[in-house]
Amino acid sequence: MSEPVELTKTETAKILLFGALPHHLISRVVYYITRLRGPMVHPMINYYIKKFDVDMTEAAYENTGVYATFNEFFTRPLKQKARPVDQTKNTLSCPADGTISEAGSIQQRQIFQAKGHFYTTTELLGGDTSMSALFENGRFATIYLAPKNYHRVHMPTHGLLKKMIHVPGRLFSVAPWTVGTIPGLFTGNERVACLFATEAGPIAMVLVGAINVAAIETVWAGLVTPPKGKKISDFDYSHTRKIYARGDEMGRFNMGSTVILLAAKNVEWLEKIRAGQAVKMGEIIAKFRPRKKSG
Repeated sequence: MSEPVELTKTETAKILLFGALPHHLISRVVYYITRLRGPMVHPMINYYIKKFDVDMTEAAYENTGVYATFNEFFTRPLKQKARPVDQTKNTLSCPADGTISEAGSIQQRQIFQAKGHFYTTTELLGGDTSMSALFENGRFATIYLAPKNYHRVHMPTHGLLKKMIHVPGRLFSVAPWTVGTIPGLFTGNERVACLFATEAGPIAMVLVGAINVAAIETVWAGLVTPPKGKKISDFDYSHTRKIYARGDEMGRFNMGSTVILLAAKNVEWLEKIRAGQAVKMGEIIAKFRPRKKSG
């Protein structure tokens, strides 16, 4: 593994500045503003569409007048056929629209963040060693959701929900420059990790919070954060039958962030899945050797 890159004075100053910001307070203010109704909602939406070049032709409702709040627009559904989910056997489909930040193998439980920075699966999963052991020598893919992207997260294959872990933390930006400069960014930020048993073996999807990401939701628990909480919360779903089909929505960001997909060692990313590659929900990103569902 390569050594961490030494930070410049400018990068260090930026980290100190962002670290001093009241991340959760700022994000709660954004939470409030994005749910306001009134005459400023539609000008705000239209400005955002223009600034970030949002493709509204894919939206189920192209007319921005139907969105009562900014958050309704931000979490907008797409047209039914806008994201066909490839159902090819023994493959995984992409869980979200975005750009691959990094993807590769998990070696000695180490995941590559960027520019010489690594973190462990155990750290990412809130210290759960039994869960991190499932991904020993496995695979990871980090998907960055930019402001213009569709912000719902979907199942990469059929899966049975086993566990959800909410890990409180900071809310640093997850933009490319911060990912490349702040060590342990993904393990320091607030996040929600969801574990599924699937035909490809164990699959985990980690929804990472960020500055202005005012809420993370799952379809089975609703709003997970806020409130931010002070302790790691572990929710056991092993005795339930919460089964989700490939392509089903499993969660969403109210403002954008990052999804980290973890898979077992029998999964192989397609050659195109590498840093900088744009991806869309539903397209094939991996193949796997069939195995029994993990218990």
